[in-house]
Amino acid sequence: MKNQLRKYSERVVLVLLSLISTVGVYAQDGGLDIDIDLGKPEWYEQPWVWVVGGAVFILILVALLRKKR
Repeated sequence: MKNQLRKYSERVVLVLLSLISTVGVYAQDGGLDIDIDLGKPEWYEQPWVWVVGGAVFILILVALLRKKR
């Protein structure tokens, strides 16, 4: 009898904790809308900077590898 009561109480506690955690998860839905965009993008956010940087890197790499021959 005591063993059955313990199993039953463990199941009840598990169900209650599941319900509480579900309520906690749904409470997180919809929070604040914070806009961190300051307008002007930084220089490293521009795609052309990465293209030019990659081209310069490849040119330097080719120049260094050709000198070894």
